[in-house]
Amino acid sequence: MRIGIVAPPWAPIPPSLYGGIEAVVDELARGIHAAGHDVTLFTTGDSTCPVDKKFVLDRAEGMRIGMAVPELRHVLHAYEALADHDIVHDHTVMGPFHSEHYPDLPVVTTIHGPFNEELTDLYGALGRRVPILAVSHSQQRSAPEVPIARVIHHGVDASRFPYGEGTGDDDGPYVLFLGRMAPDKGAHRAIAVARKAGRRLLIAAKMREAWEIEYFERDVKPHLGADAIYLGEVSHERKLELLAGAQALLFPIRWEEPFGMVMIEAMACGTPVLAFPEGAAPEVVEHGRTGFLCEDESAMAAALDRIGEISRAECRRVVEGYFSAERMVREHLELYEELARR
Repeated sequence: MRIGIVAPPWAPIPPSLYGGIEAVVDELARGIHAAGHDVTLFTTGDSTCPVDKKFVLDRAEGMRIGMAVPELRHVLHAYEALADHDIVHDHTVMGPFHSEHYPDLPVVTTIHGPFNEELTDLYGALGRRVPILAVSHSQQRSAPEVPIARVIHHGVDASRFPYGEGTGDDDGPYVLFLGRMAPDKGAHRAIAVARKAGRRLLIAAKMREAWEIEYFERDVKPHLGADAIYLGEVSHERKLELLAGAQALLFPIRWEEPFGMVMIEAMACGTPVLAFPEGAAPEVVEHGRTGFLCEDESAMAAALDRIGEISRAECRRVVEGYFSAERMVREHLELYEELARR
């Protein structure tokens, strides 16, 4: 098959810094190519994913994320470039709506973020024409009025992640918070949990936008210290080192997270995950096998004392099994073939 993939224009593929959606798109493009299909990735000019690529924007538009003009320009050129393909998998917001100008081109889209009132309205209308993929059953349940063609959980290629023993760094053992500097991700809760458990916490988080900086200054910075250190936004290579060296990943979300790529990235490195049971966390973390699902901060701190009960090798095996990129790619290809036949 000739498969076109439209990536968002906000970060290169793969991402050099923070970028969960971009990491998924990278895994998918690589996997489709490895499966013997002809894949074209429409992305930005600074992308390095080793497949055929096309672009109109020389560099990712990270400083204008969410703005209509760069996304519209990106989308217009993407559909012109991919119009002769057997199917297009669009990961942008605007693209699937523009695809009505290509009635003979099968298009499928994945919604990577949470459904809010606006997106529920938009995707409820779109789903009658373009098949929509959800990334978790939790995400699907949050908007029952949106027609979902299929739920496909994310996956990663575990061989691209270093297996670690959780032995820490030169300053000793640590637990890790990795994500965005945002209240819903809960860096401030991670500090409280680690401190209650007497563990050193390293925080690696994206902090570029005004509201992220405001949250950091108000709720996180006052609580930093020798036992709670903010490292900034780290590179992909540094992220892997941190994940492999951590005793555990703290994932103290208090919102309906659609998936949470960092959880399976941690598990690929052998690192157990401690999460609250919100969003997709119960679909990703198997309590007592790959981590612990905790009701509150006190329970999460207590679970850190039981982290030795979790087999790091088993965490890795789960990613090599169900949460593998191979399974994710296979499920997508099955859907592509079905849609192309229609």
